Amino acid sequence: MEKITARVLIKMKAEADKIVSLTAYDYSFAALVERAGVEVVLVGDSLGMVMQGEENTLPVTLEQMIYHSKCVARGCSKPLLVVDMPFMSYQVSVSQALENAGRLIKEGAADMVKLEGGARVCDAVRAMVDCGIPVCGHLGLTPQSVNTIGGYRVQGRDEKTASRILEDARLLQLAGASLLVLEAVPVSLANQVTQELDIPTIGIGAGPGTDGQVLVLQDALGLYPKPSPKFSRNFMTGNDSIEAAVRAYVHAVKAGQFPTADHSFE
Repeated sequence: MEKITARVLIKMKAEADKIVSLTAYDYSFAALVERAGVEVVLVGDSLGMVMQGEENTLPVTLEQMIYHSKCVARGCSKPLLVVDMPFMSYQVSVSQALENAGRLIKEGAADMVKLEGGARVCDAVRAMVDCGIPVCGHLGLTPQSVNTIGGYRVQGRDEKTASRILEDARLLQLAGASLLVLEAVPVSLANQVTQELDIPTIGIGAGPGTDGQVLVLQDALGLYPKPSPKFSRNFMTGNDSIEAAVRAYVHAVKAGQFPTADHSFE
């Protein structure tokens, strides 16, 4: 597998070759998911919940993200390494966002940074891209906004919020984002965003029509002790090893067998 870059992902979108992504937070799992054929590895701030036992992602710090990113970077070299910018590491000002994104690239060995939000973060996205930092956007259910959206709820089910998500997606692409995560949105909305954008979309609870899929590794392996979301699936079922389970996930995404309607929202 060649080194995955944003250019490679755009080509995959054009060829309808599904993009496979998983989270990883350490060296060993990073090496495993690379062997299994995952194209995008996400060091998510979900580590606050699945690694640290927090109730949400808000307590995660920039230093923790840099630490875990470095660990993952040592374990995989070919997948695109995308790293979350944690809560309040980019919201204060464009200069703060630019400085912290630069730290994730320089100290954390990230290939791309991810931040949540639409129009309100576009100035920061534009500044990062102008300085040579690739950016992934994140719309729909944005976990860092859990206290303002009233919990982990599906977004975009009414016309007003769906229109806002679609417009935010357009603005992020215009600002220079190279990739977009859509989380917990109706299938029809995810399909519309995917069809309108030139950049690839990665879905999590957004149905099968996005250009790729991502899951939290601990959910995909049935390791998280709390209930997993509807859009996840335990791939350890029917497999005799963790690597076999990850390979089964890769195959299911590539073959269009995951997600199904059971893992999607109408």
